[in-house]
Amino acid sequence: MSEENIIEGKNAVTEAIRAGRPLDKVFLVRDSSDRALAFIASSARAAGAVVTECDRRKLDAMSQTHAHQGVIAVAAAREYCTLEDILARAEELGQPPFVVVCDGLEDPRNLGAVIRCAECAGAHGIVIPKHRSAGVTAAVNKTSAGAAEHILIARVPNLVAALEAMKKRGVWIYGAEAGGGSPLWKTDMKGPICLVIGSEGAGMSRLVREACDFVMDIPLLGKVNSLNASAAAAVLLYEIVRQRYE
Repeated sequence: MSEENIIEGKNAVTEAIRAGRPLDKVFLVRDSSDRALAFIASSARAAGAVVTECDRRKLDAMSQTHAHQGVIAVAAAREYCTLEDILARAEELGQPPFVVVCDGLEDPRNLGAVIRCAECAGAHGIVIPKHRSAGVTAAVNKTSAGAAEHILIARVPNLVAALEAMKKRGVWIYGAEAGGGSPLWKTDMKGPICLVIGSEGAGMSRLVREACDFVMDIPLLGKVNSLNASAAAAVLLYEIVRQRYE
């Protein structure tokens, strides 16, 4: 974590929340009866941050000041929007929605690379889950080469609910899975589309896969049986671009 991304100590974190600074995650020492920490936890959750309890050794390892007082916050590089904001952006431009959902990408470098690809491909926005995912921190912003500053990013508590909400708005949900569907070049992706990118190891979660209208396959002709998540995203995104503009 970069130094400017970390906020340590009860007063510093409390003031960051009061000032409205976007926080990605707040780590609190486990089993504490400290009222100030309880206030931070409730305030951070109300502000949309993910609050995680952990043992003091983890906080000690994360700390750069060695005076964390039982709480360390990781600042978000930017504010998150809502799913409705992303769909409204497509409507403003008079274009069919083009949304990218990241299902549990925990490596900040992968998330940053997917954001960069999505922005370059003209997607209207990115959706990430609130839990079990990297957030848009300074490290993600750096890996995205600044693309995170130019694309709407929503963080939602439930990905399946977000997918269902898009379906009700006429958006088709497409997922990718090795050996799990039709070849991507035989899949029509010209209309309103949400592309789901699975996690680095497990791919799409079961419930997210079941929510997909279509599942595509990127043929792998070598001996390695999978692509990096961001590499797969680049292939899929530019097939969508090719179909939209051919």
